[in-house]
Amino acid sequence: MGSPCLALYPEIRAAHIIGMTVREITLLGNPILFGPAAPVADPCRAEMVELVTDMQETLAVAGGIGLAAPQLGVALQVMIFHLPPARSADGQGVPLTTLFNPSLEPLSDEVVEAYEACLSVPGLAGLVPRWRYIRYRGWGMDGQLIEREVEGMHARVVQHEYDHLIGLLYLSHVKEWSNLAMTAELHRQAVCGQKDRS
Repeated sequence: MGSPCLALYPEIRAAHIIGMTVREITLLGNPILFGPAAPVADPCRAEMVELVTDMQETLAVAGGIGLAAPQLGVALQVMIFHLPPARSADGQGVPLTTLFNPSLEPLSDEVVEAYEACLSVPGLAGLVPRWRYIRYRGWGMDGQLIEREVEGMHARVVQHEYDHLIGLLYLSHVKEWSNLAMTAELHRQAVCGQKDRS
């Protein structure tokens, strides 16, 4: 059983602000979230730089750790993510990373369950099984290949964002209705649990 403290997006903001480079986040119910995204022919094009800049600013305002282009209504294979040091397996964190046309593969059969939330499904979280160890590849903003073998939360966020590029939401991995919860309730339980241990 995963801890509520492992939710992917623990500080989802109630409103998504639309500004010059901050875009509205596509919400559950929009068909673009359920279709496959198209590969990007040239990551170095000006349009891609603009898209990634908008994704980065939108993610910062929304308070999440990852975002995929379909969540901004753009059906292209682009994802961004980062991890604060406190949430990474090695305590070093993961700098903001952009991946175009990513792929991933499990490096073992080991699966771990933890609660995940999503900026496109605000207020809800679910217990989701993910591979513990994966290898992923993708192209960076500079057109260079990025390839990493990762585990834990790093692996989880990559799998979560990759799902958006193939038309899946984390909800499709939740096995039972009892494994869904409102994020506010999970935070309340986590706070109560901390008080009980003090």
